[in-house]
Amino acid sequence: MGRIMGLDFGSKTVGVALTDPMGVIVSPFETIVRDKENKLRPTLRRICQLAEEMEVDLIVLGHPLNMDDSVGERALKTEAFRDTLLHRLPETGREIPVVLWDERLSTMGADEILEESGVSQGNRKQYIDKIAAALILEDYMKNGMEKS
Repeated sequence: MGRIMGLDFGSKTVGVALTDPMGVIVSPFETIVRDKENKLRPTLRRICQLAEEMEVDLIVLGHPLNMDDSVGERALKTEAFRDTLLHRLPETGREIPVVLWDERLSTMGADEILEESGVSQGNRKQYIDKIAAALILEDYMKNGMEKS
């Protein structure tokens, strides 16, 4: 397996993290911002562009389950986003699977990292989503790769 992309899908942003080409080291990469929650085309286009340019073999999409393991509104929107993304990924010319991965508390973990790093509250917004994506991807690599 080569490079893996991690995504933290939010209402107006998608945090993106990538592994190195050997699939070992995870790095926050970028935050894709959109004007409106339902305006997904540019977001999908950017994800497909990155997947093609970076030769991504797998996408891990954070799945925001509720703390009681139930599927809430945000998780349903994420599942719909996954389905739309799977429909668009063939444009890359490659077959790229998308795995849903439990992302509970990833944003809180990213916020703690930024606080410990001394990033001011006002500046955290530009980093939090891509760091959350990196935490989701790290957790998948640590706990999920053998399951998929």
